[in-house]
Amino acid sequence: MTKQQSIITPLPSIDPIVSLTESYVETLHKVLSNLDGNAVKQLVSTLLDMKANGGTLYLCGNGGSAANAIHLANDFTFGVHPQGDALKVEALAANSSVLTCLGNDIGYDNIFAHQLKVKASAQDVLLVLSGSGNSGNIIRAIEQAQALGMHTVGILGFDGGKAKPLLNQAFHFAIQDMQISEDTQVVIGHILMKALYQELNHG
Repeated sequence: MTKQQSIITPLPSIDPIVSLTESYVETLHKVLSNLDGNAVKQLVSTLLDMKANGGTLYLCGNGGSAANAIHLANDFTFGVHPQGDALKVEALAANSSVLTCLGNDIGYDNIFAHQLKVKASAQDVLLVLSGSGNSGNIIRAIEQAQALGMHTVGILGFDGGKAKPLLNQAFHFAIQDMQISEDTQVVIGHILMKALYQELNHG
């Protein structure tokens, strides 16, 4: 064996950021492949019935899920019908004055439930966004909605938590990753927006 023959060409190294990116995209794709179009259709029907009955869609979540709730409230207010025949919708995490008042006076677990107690009624729908499904304020919101006779829906990750069995309809993605869980919230929200736009403008 010559000296030249003994030299082994090193394998190209895999950049960790490239690897992370590819892994993340692959995981998100696998998770979203479990989304049931018939379940989305069912929720679209629920929201259209709510609208026809003069109801309001309330959204809530914590952290990134709170931001997603506010984002989707915008989409459902304008995006589904730019001419004005959209949904009545409110993100319960949007008013910092209300949140800090309720958190300070009656506890963080009640920041969403109390707002529902004051404002909501049976023809309304609650959509909760939660990675774990175990946050106290999410559970209390669902319980308050049930007491009012509201329809309850959730987009959940991990094992679905305490929220999953309480909901009338649950979109559950069994992924142990908070960022992927939050991505599913926006993706479903955007599909709903497009579906509602289609129904309200061309139905």
